[in-house]
Amino acid sequence: MLSKKAQYAIKAAGYLAERYQQGPIQIHEIAENKKIPLKFLENILLMLKKEGIFESRKGKGGGYFLVTPPEKIMLASIIRIVDGPIALIPCVSLYFYKKCNDCDETDCNIKKVFAEVRDATLKVLENKSILDVV
Repeated sequence: MLSKKAQYAIKAAGYLAERYQQGPIQIHEIAENKKIPLKFLENILLMLKKEGIFESRKGKGGGYFLVTPPEKIMLASIIRIVDGPIALIPCVSLYFYKKCNDCDETDCNIKKVFAEVRDATLKVLENKSILDVV
């Protein structure tokens, strides 16, 4: 399930995408317009800034803005930054793989099914940009 944090991150990115290349947007404007708690939003924006999705400018006229054109920011990227793995079980994760302790992965039908689920989910999320949710 998509966390509230990831939902807020997508909403904030969408808000900045709508205003792409219009200059920095103040955090309180994003919070107010997207109904995101300010303290929660601060953490999310810093997380996405650290990963190069957003940039910020301090001082008068400062705020947050997209570094990359919105059509190049895929939903999968934002979700991975905020929530981590997209896969529902760790043994099928592409970026956060972790071996299951209690099974033989070579003959695991659960792994096979959830690999299909991961692939179907990624087919959508890696081909949909932030513009698709604006």
